[in-house]
Amino acid sequence: MEKLHDELSEEEVLNITNAVNEYLIKNRPIQHILGYAYFYGYKMIVNENVLIPRYETEELVGYVLNKYDEVFDGKKVTVVDVGTGSGNIALALAKEEPNMTLYATDISESALEVAKENAKNNDAKITFYQGDMLNPLIERNLKFDILVSNPPYIPDSEFVEDIVRDNEPHIALFGGTDGMKFYEIILRNAHKVLNKPAIIAFEHSYNKKMEMEALVKHYFKDAEVEVIKDLQGKDRMTLVVIK
Repeated sequence: MEKLHDELSEEEVLNITNAVNEYLIKNRPIQHILGYAYFYGYKMIVNENVLIPRYETEELVGYVLNKYDEVFDGKKVTVVDVGTGSGNIALALAKEEPNMTLYATDISESALEVAKENAKNNDAKITFYQGDMLNPLIERNLKFDILVSNPPYIPDSEFVEDIVRDNEPHIALFGGTDGMKFYEIILRNAHKVLNKPAIIAFEHSYNKKMEMEALVKHYFKDAEVEVIKDLQGKDRMTLVVIK
């Protein structure tokens, strides 16, 4: 259909009907039906192997860019996105700030296939490594100026809507009994992969402000820690500056 008042073809009617049935009857997310979602203005392939990008994560990217300006003031930096999934964070940073050299890790080979395709489709230069959290970085003795991560942070026993639980990878959703498992792993080992000064940026559950602050201070007692509310007024992001 090219114009608003054009009559739909039989094929178009069938496609629309099938899509509505997929959503209403099979409970599939619209993004999976379409096969893509937009993140920070960039078209991203999404499927059952990666988390569907959320609006809150776009806010995280914006805050990372702002903090980069504040701390590094236009200098060339190396950045790693830990647990990259679809590659959305790394891709947006690579496209928005040419002075950032991007790396990304994920334990899932299937997720990395999607991330690599997204980087290719959007002409974003990102180096990908398969492995668990920081391990592939430590093994290669790599150092970074900025570490950003939106790891799995839903507590294992917390209720999750069926459309999410039934369609998105559990490995990208659940973060241990209290949802803090992967933050602890990252912070415990972050000193092995960070330069100084450095920025760490996390997205996390809205009710983990105190836990995040305490965990950061446990490993980096002199760090500057800022917890930022999302557009819904919820404590959603923590930015850390290590000098």
